[in-house]
Amino acid sequence: MAQIKKKDRPYPGKTRKGSCLVLFSGGIDSTTALFWALSRYKKVQPVIFDYGQRHRVEIKMARKTCARLGLEPKIIKLDLRQVGGSALTDERIEVPGFRKIGEIKKGLPATYVPFRNGIFIAVAAALAESLGINDIICGFNVIDSPHYPDTTAAFIRAMNRAVNEGTGAKFRRKKFRIIAPFLKLKKAEIIKLGLKQGADYSYSVSCYSGKEIPCGRCSACLLRQQAWAEVGQEDHLLLRLKKEGKI
Repeated sequence: MAQIKKKDRPYPGKTRKGSCLVLFSGGIDSTTALFWALSRYKKVQPVIFDYGQRHRVEIKMARKTCARLGLEPKIIKLDLRQVGGSALTDERIEVPGFRKIGEIKKGLPATYVPFRNGIFIAVAAALAESLGINDIICGFNVIDSPHYPDTTAAFIRAMNRAVNEGTGAKFRRKKFRIIAPFLKLKKAEIIKLGLKQGADYSYSVSCYSGKEIPCGRCSACLLRQQAWAEVGQEDHLLLRLKKEGKI
């Protein structure tokens, strides 16, 4: 698939200014966040975390998306396998499989990685401080993932206070801003917003199984399938995999 040239990037009628960091896992939400940021900021720095996740293919695919956009991501290694407690970082814990969304149980899911987003924001804030950047963009949303405690508005506000208290921002007028523009959007609404920004989801992967081809059974796959069905389009990832003869 051809690289997206700079002249073809979506900057819809806005004067872009300033710089930001984008927490970029390469999934649906963070891909939308990346394109959202590109439409608003003059300089966008993607940050990809290699934290020992089972689905390491997301790192490879996220790098492909960045390359196609002419962006050079920062790859930060954090081995959260040493913490454990999650099906995403401990191979001994099975990733739950479901036949339909209604089977997904309430409560803290096995795929929750203890305080992962808090750790990511803290490290991103340290990087942002070293680069002189104030805005940190996150693709978090809580509507389709209500049982993750580190994707809520209260969590974002608390981290914003902590970052501004615990960095050099405490002594300057310009403060850090942790921006999560999709908190109250469903995944289908996030995709629709991204499509308006010209987002390409061909290399975005959501599956927890650790493969490029979706398993179709984990919660991430089921939520993604439902979202694209609500959008009324075929998933860009599946279109690419079909074109490449992988499915």
